[in-house]
Amino acid sequence: MTRRIACAAALAAGLAAVAGIAPASEDIPDKYPQSALYNKPVEVIPHVFTAIGATAPPTYDNAGHNNNLSFIVTGDGVVVVNAGASDTLAAALHDEIRAVTDQPVRLVINENGQGHAMLGNGYWADQGVEILAHADAAHEFEDRGAQGLEALHNYAGDRAGPTRVQLPARTFTDREVIEMGDMRIEVLHLGPAHSPGDIQVWLPDQGLVIAGDIAFHERMPPIFGDTCTSCWIETWETAFEPLGATYVIPGHGHPTNMAQVRRYTHDYLVYLREKIAEHLDNGGTLADAYYVDQSPYAHLDTFEELATKNAGVVYTEMEFE
Repeated sequence: MTRRIACAAALAAGLAAVAGIAPASEDIPDKYPQSALYNKPVEVIPHVFTAIGATAPPTYDNAGHNNNLSFIVTGDGVVVVNAGASDTLAAALHDEIRAVTDQPVRLVINENGQGHAMLGNGYWADQGVEILAHADAAHEFEDRGAQGLEALHNYAGDRAGPTRVQLPARTFTDREVIEMGDMRIEVLHLGPAHSPGDIQVWLPDQGLVIAGDIAFHERMPPIFGDTCTSCWIETWETAFEPLGATYVIPGHGHPTNMAQVRRYTHDYLVYLREKIAEHLDNGGTLADAYYVDQSPYAHLDTFEELATKNAGVVYTEMEFE
């Protein structure tokens, strides 16, 4: 049995054990009360860790840690994926990194331009760490970062810490290859998906992708007003799934595999577009589009918050396609 197959089997067993305990739920309380982090980081495969955020919306209780904050110990430094939603979360993640290794953090990668990916940038910049993002994500954060900071203070209060809007130091457009220690790390913009500047961090030698928000499986994917769902599907089919990843760390939720995220992201987008197309063919209005049947996905976290919104956005997108 190869090392990758053995690791895959171990990961599958671990995920099955987690699934046997309890499904993802917005009602699960903070799992790591001694830290601002919602979960203590776990080692997904050797040298790759992730702190799994709540699958609920950001709240005071979860301090905004509702996405996955990952890091890679390369042998010659640490690469962090996602700065965190605040200085408080960034510092808490740094504490966990120090508990694992004495290698310094050398790079932080922002997976997109949303607050939970970038608002912790100020903390890392103060540590002298370079911050990398896609150019479109940097523009998104420049335009909306102040709004995200205000939202952070509204829900997190004193848990926000001294967070500020800090833009990434360096941007790219298509691909960045990082050779550090024993790791080859490919930072990829595979195409339009969930939000501007979405990137994937691909470890080809390990068969692992830190997928970011192109991939969901425990919570409903949010569809924004500027999301192109047909583009998201095309990026998935032509570039993301062809990576052939054995392990997937999604933007939210537990590490899993490609089949699982395909079922709850790609297949959900296809399903919703088919429902809206049928609704349009029958002369349906926007008001009625909110109530198209999405029951096969009703068990996903944030279904109540997002299902009707998603339907309305896709109706508006498809009305003039």
